[in-house]
Amino acid sequence: MTAARPQENPMTTSTVRDKLWLWGHESGSHDDGANIPGSSRIPPAEAAYYLNIPNLIMVRYRDYDAPGIVLLPQPPYDQYALALSPLKQLVWSFVNEAGVTDDQEVDRVIDLAGKFPNITGAMMDDFFLENPTDGNIGVHTLDQLSAIKQRLTLPDRRLDLWVVVYAHNFDMPVADHLAACDVVSFWTWKAKHLADLEANFARAEQITPNNRKVLGCYLWDYGDKKPMPLDLMQAQCRIGLDWLKQGRIDGMIFLASCICDHRLDTVEWTKQWIADVGDEPLAP
Repeated sequence: MTAARPQENPMTTSTVRDKLWLWGHESGSHDDGANIPGSSRIPPAEAAYYLNIPNLIMVRYRDYDAPGIVLLPQPPYDQYALALSPLKQLVWSFVNEAGVTDDQEVDRVIDLAGKFPNITGAMMDDFFLENPTDGNIGVHTLDQLSAIKQRLTLPDRRLDLWVVVYAHNFDMPVADHLAACDVVSFWTWKAKHLADLEANFARAEQITPNNRKVLGCYLWDYGDKKPMPLDLMQAQCRIGLDWLKQGRIDGMIFLASCICDHRLDTVEWTKQWIADVGDEPLAP
């Protein structure tokens, strides 16, 4: 598994489905802490198959039942990546849930990408700190980001550097850190703030004029630990589809794989929405 991933022809017409991503966690990751009913057994690959989404972002998540800080999946990641190798694109985290990372995480992602040609990027989840100290607002400094980005150049391709940013992060001086990244995934933490989605995203566009941007869409209201209202789910999908067609965003992410087997209204509606619009062409 060392062959280069085929390069896409920029003149090839993409479909809406080509631009859709699933946010992946180990099954059961969200069983506790968000008031989601029941327990989940669905792994990321099955969730992507269920929703018919061709791209996935795999993010390591803390096992809160284990003593200390234990993230799942545990390395080595090869067997996990093998199950996801039929997908069109795979992005793997090196800054994980709650901003947890270590000195070996970048090495692990680079090593994995050398074995699996569908890995196209490296993700920094929860990158910006809630309580910055010593003037550092992110998990990595600007100099560290520059060094990491250089290391993401492989012999056969360059991995994109992805980052998570929430609408409320724009109250901090985040512009330089975001400019160091290739892809900015934009999220609204609480469903009640989706009323301001268009205004907040316009602000994101001003702050990140040169980044590719991807709209994050929660399938559950994690911020207030309750179901995502179906009308808000529908609204963010409608807005996201418009922005895709206008070229304002490069994709949409649905979070998360580990709640796709709960028969939530938002999941089932989104599944049908993808079936309805997924094959619509997008301008090259």
